Amino acid sequence: MKRILNTNEFLHGGDYNPEQWWDEPDVINQDFALFKQAKINTVTVGIFSWAKLEPEEGNYDFSWLDSIFDRVEEMNGHVVLATPSGARPAWLAQKYPEVLRTDNLGNKRGFGGRHNHCLTSPIYREKVREINTKLAEHFGQRKSLVLWHISNEYSGECYCELCKNAFREWLKNKYGNLDNLNHAWWNTFWSHTYNDWSQVNPPSPLSEMGNKGMNLDWKRFITDQTISFIDNETAPLKKITPNIPVTTNMMAGNPLMDPFAGFDYQKVAKHLDFISWDSYPAWGNDNQTTAELGRNVGLIHDFFRSLKHQNFLVMENTPSRVNWHSVDRAKRPGMHELASLQDVARGSQGVLYFQLRASQGSSEMFHGAVIEHRHPEQTRAFKDVTKVGKDLEKIRPIVDTNYLKAKVAIVFSYDSYWALQDAESYSKDKKIWQTMQKHYRYFYDHDIPVDFVSVEDDFSNYDLLIDPMHFLMSKAYLKKLASYVKNGGRVVGTYISGVVDENDLAYMNEWPKELQDIYGVEPLETDVLYPGQSNTLNFDEHEYKAHDYCETLINCRGKVLAKYASDFYQDTPAVVEHEYGAGKGYYLACRTDYDFLEKFYEKITANLIPEFPVKKFSSNISIQVRENKDQKYYFVQNFSDKSEQIKVDGELEDLLEKKIDRGEVVLNPFGSKIYYKKGN
Repeated sequence: MKRILNTNEFLHGGDYNPEQWWDEPDVINQDFALFKQAKINTVTVGIFSWAKLEPEEGNYDFSWLDSIFDRVEEMNGHVVLATPSGARPAWLAQKYPEVLRTDNLGNKRGFGGRHNHCLTSPIYREKVREINTKLAEHFGQRKSLVLWHISNEYSGECYCELCKNAFREWLKNKYGNLDNLNHAWWNTFWSHTYNDWSQVNPPSPLSEMGNKGMNLDWKRFITDQTISFIDNETAPLKKITPNIPVTTNMMAGNPLMDPFAGFDYQKVAKHLDFISWDSYPAWGNDNQTTAELGRNVGLIHDFFRSLKHQNFLVMENTPSRVNWHSVDRAKRPGMHELASLQDVARGSQGVLYFQLRASQGSSEMFHGAVIEHRHPEQTRAFKDVTKVGKDLEKIRPIVDTNYLKAKVAIVFSYDSYWALQDAESYSKDKKIWQTMQKHYRYFYDHDIPVDFVSVEDDFSNYDLLIDPMHFLMSKAYLKKLASYVKNGGRVVGTYISGVVDENDLAYMNEWPKELQDIYGVEPLETDVLYPGQSNTLNFDEHEYKAHDYCETLINCRGKVLAKYASDFYQDTPAVVEHEYGAGKGYYLACRTDYDFLEKFYEKITANLIPEFPVKKFSSNISIQVRENKDQKYYFVQNFSDKSEQIKVDGELEDLLEKKIDRGEVVLNPFGSKIYYKKGN
């Protein structure tokens, strides 16, 4: 059964922990008065509330949460109800110590912190299922309940005996016998051959960290064990409340804005109804322009939207500061509105915050909040949140639209990412995600929609695939990619691709035949350059720098678009175009700066640039589209602290200012326009 987030307005609100203030009813009264003022229509409750929900084993108290539901329903609002498994109460940890994690040095964690439960523990799974069942039975029919939020930011690993045994069983199911395992992990190296399953342990500094097959399978196991835990969490929710969708808040790194890589989000997404993530970019930092950061945020929005190829939700962001950033800088005036509308432009169904009221104590007391400790209604953050709330009301009709369909996709494989990061070769910082960002830039700057696809996704709807640094390619993927190109697709591949198979074992004798067919060439050697070294490409009568990695190519049957200018591979191919069946492959044998990629993609994507009734004159401006069968809505945003000019063809209505724009229009610093055009 497909469960959808069914609301007729954008969600605006966030994490609320009234249990911290239950002895001070005046505080909670003030909160709801301020919620109304700030146009807050949604509260996420129950996160980390286990000790309040079940103060003693088997003794449940939901009365306090009932009253919050009542108050939300009085204001015709929405509730996102979280399960409390992210942090267990002290009584549970004390009575059942097996629920606590063991680290990779064999140390058992004590009670405290969060996200330190054992994913395998049968007792913990039973206790989670019990309280989730009680929550679903008690609150499942409340009219304000729109979404289940399970746990919080799943992460981490456990190395206890339960998890070791589960890992061994997982390996038995995968490999069948030790001979197959020993071959897949290449255990003849260093005499590491196993002759009993009890000898197999997870990667640890106490034993083995260098076995690449083991490291890769451990990541896969952690993914599957997390999925198994999620399925246990969600089973009673889906059974008792079949119409309420289930999500969990995913994460991205900072400052790189790369997806969490502790396990495979692409696989986890299949077990959720709806994707949400926690967005904490370092707005106002000193090493990027706002436009550069905005581009990286746009990319990660696209990544999360692509996990299920549907709209998503920003479950957490901050109205101002992030207490765990290296510098806890406040957003500049206008940045919060800019960032919030970018969320919606990219497909978010709302803007939610951590946190609605700032905690009076403990680790996140200084994290930005809608309601701060002192004079809350006077803070700039509160006024910024109120402005966003009013914006979301003005654009309410857009909630029933989707992000514009993409014809370009970037391939991202967790298996390949893990394997390449773990490879003791090339260089220490391989800059895999930065490479994705660099290729993405052209499409962002030209407002060309982009999806991210896994190796299991359907490629047939895309005109162009970008497949950079795809180090690990399974035999099944090789056949799939070859079929895509042969049937008319185009793919851009790069250096350090197709090096190892699904077991992280090197392809022997020659590059995989499928890749030779696609790209019409074969890489022979990778020259790794020091940071101060470079080569030069000659492309379209211009010179461009090559750095970090330069592959030498042999057996070239394709059209050479660029050659190296120096070193022992001078005058040999660096960029090759090759026709295969009805499609084409483009192989970039070296890492370049963006100036080359801009010219390269300009050459091959002219038919993909969309036509909009708004023209921009700077890459500081982003134009994104949400649409349904009847309408298109154009989000035009200025990611600059300077005014920028745009040109409107004909007449467009600006939903934010309720006015008609035509001709030349000035977009204020960090300003946004949301234009409406019917029937196009």
